[in-house]
Order: sequence, then C-alpha cells, then structure tokens
Amino acid sequence: MKVLMSRHSEGFEHAYLPHAEVAVKKLGKESGLFEAVTTARSSLITADELAKYDVLVLATTGELPMDDEQKAALLEFVRGGKGFVGIHNATDTFYQWPEYGEMIGAYFAGHPWTQEVGVIVEDTEHPATAMLGQSFRVMDEIYTFKSWSRDATHVLMSLDNTSVDLSKGNREDNDYALAWCHEYGEGRVMYTGLGHPPELWDEPWFLEHILECIKWAGRLT
Repeated sequence: MKVLMSRHSEGFEHAYLPHAEVAVKKLGKESGLFEAVTTARSSLITADELAKYDVLVLATTGELPMDDEQKAALLEFVRGGKGFVGIHNATDTFYQWPEYGEMIGAYFAGHPWTQEVGVIVEDTEHPATAMLGQSFRVMDEIYTFKSWSRDATHVLMSLDNTSVDLSKGNREDNDYALAWCHEYGEGRVMYTGLGHPPELWDEPWFLEHILECIKWAGRLT
C-alpha cells in the first residue's frame, strides 16, 4: 500500500508536523504495510499523482492553493474507493470548499481546552480505538466542531465532559467528538482530533492509533 501525506500549512503552522511526518514514514516501514510519501505542499494532490496511492493523509491548515481540478481529484479519489485520514488540524482546512467539510465530517470551531482531559472510547472494538480501553486521559488541544452531526458519522471517541469546564464550550448539545469514521462513496474517511503536542507522537499507544487509522482507511482491517 502507498500513502501520501500532506502537512501543507496556509494557516497556523503546528509544531507537531515534523514529528508526524517522521512518525508516519516510520510506521509504514516498521509495520511493513505501506510506503509513505510526505510533502509540505499540495501540488501532489492531482488525479495523476493520486492514482499512485491508496490513502491520503492530511494534517493541513487554511485554504490550500488547489484549483478546481485538484479538488475534484481529491473527492473522486475517496469516492472511488480509496482512503482518507484527517489528523487534528485537517478540520481547520478548506472552509470555502463545502464538499470538503462534508467529506471529512466537520469544520474546526475552536479549541477551548488545552489541558489533560478524559476521553471516552465509544467504540472499543474498532481497530483504531481497540488499544485504548474504555477511557483514558491525555494532554492535548481539544477541538470543537461546527457542521458536525453524530448522525452523519460513526463516533469512535469523545470528550468526557466531566473533565473540563463546559462553560468554555461552544456547542449547545455539549457533544464533543474527538474521532470518527464513515464511508464516503466507495471510500473510507477517518478523522482523529488528537495529536497537537509534539511529544504525543512519541507515545506508543498514540502511534498505534495512527497506524490503525491508516490501516482502516486503506482497508487493511
């Protein structure tokens, strides 16, 4: 399997990105399951280039300089049966392109909590969360989302609301998902909101989570 990862930042440049780039390459090599190509630009996201890959991983920010043909190629890549994995700030991307928001499942709406939080694992049997138990605690920057609905995706883990000051939140339903997955056309979409602290990319449990996200999107599980 071949994986293309873009960490193109047109907005805030996250400090974890170099760590993630190295980690994804290492996960592919050590697992023997995939070869990862990483880039800090979006120029490789074209129909001809995507034809070489099985999974596209985005850890991007802002309105990336992609033309209509590139955007259509990205959507067709997933709709046609390939995999997509969005990491943390991938939801902080392409606000002016509604089809992208529909595909990934949400847009970033704020990060009111940067602290240790409790996480509820809603699906303990899914490969991407099976290693996490029923709950765990993590120090991270917690995103909230708009244009997101529990009815439109399969929630894998969510915020334990008892672990934060809910008055800082911005959803009336207080429903703060942290990872989800769904089908998009014939393809698979996976999103994890975790990953902001660079040191998290050295944690074995988190790396296993990322590996299983990629495997699931690429139909290896």
